[in-house]
Amino acid sequence: MKKQDFVNKILAYHPGRPMQEIAFAYAPSNIALCKYWGKRDEELNLPETSSLSVSLADRGATTLIKLIDSNQDEIVFGEHSLSAASQFAKRVSHFLDLFRPKGQGFFIKTDTNIPIAAGLASSAAGFAALISALNLLFGWQLNNKELSLLARLGSGSACRSLWHGFVEWHCGQAQDGLDSYAEPLNEQWPELRVGLLITHTQQKPISSREAMKLSKTTSLYYKLWPEQVAKDLPILKQAIMTKDFKTFGEVAESNALAMHATMLTAKPAVLYWQPETLQAMYAIWQLRAEGIPVYFTEDAGPNIKLLFLAEQADRMQAHFRSLEIVAPWHFTEKLNN
Repeated sequence: MKKQDFVNKILAYHPGRPMQEIAFAYAPSNIALCKYWGKRDEELNLPETSSLSVSLADRGATTLIKLIDSNQDEIVFGEHSLSAASQFAKRVSHFLDLFRPKGQGFFIKTDTNIPIAAGLASSAAGFAALISALNLLFGWQLNNKELSLLARLGSGSACRSLWHGFVEWHCGQAQDGLDSYAEPLNEQWPELRVGLLITHTQQKPISSREAMKLSKTTSLYYKLWPEQVAKDLPILKQAIMTKDFKTFGEVAESNALAMHATMLTAKPAVLYWQPETLQAMYAIWQLRAEGIPVYFTEDAGPNIKLLFLAEQADRMQAHFRSLEIVAPWHFTEKLNN
């Protein structure tokens, strides 16, 4: 099935003309605890395995959208207008083609408070915010499950950025991809903290998409990856339910390292780590050796994310001076009040 056929199937009974002049939406970035790495269908962004993430509260993307009378989209990122020839603009415009009224362009303005293409799921937040804004602009009145299906077409991980808290992306089995969507876990962990140790904000040398494809097609260890996820995911969910932080941290860290092992054994090898990445890993392992419960995870980029509980926040801030501490459930409490 082609992307356009997939979109047409979901939007078959929804209006194709704008219901309001302008719309905007926010979506949080998300950090995978059990990773998404590898696709069973490139066209529809269908994953090999299920995955599980935690959202980063107020760290994410806000997107404004409106239609314009033009044969070319106008895309503004922060304060900068992007050239139509830029890779990011091309990717956004190709996604918008799936929803575009004939003969019209879109004006898009996206603001984000996380580094772009540095392993902090900026694309996930961006495409989740974009599909949410489109939903408002056209008055589709889609639910989050349907928006998750559509966001997945822009960036796989975007399907997890429609919610706050813990979110599971079901890999699904159907060829049409209608059973591959995300949904939130009915679990909260107010004491959990995610520490963003941002040492590099430069764009990474190889995209997640390319690194994923290279890992799957050339790494001898990739065949073990689905088995790793099948083992890790239920243990991780159980640890969340029982608030077993030690198991939670061990599994998240091991899963991240297993994903990077598939990259290191790809041909050519993909290595996102920088000297500061390794320095942070050794520091975290040393803290654990001293009896301090802290773990890490890392996506396709050089920046480490620390996992710890609120009682360790002051200690972590003192040890990692530049650490940005996120409290996911404090933000959701603000939203609900």
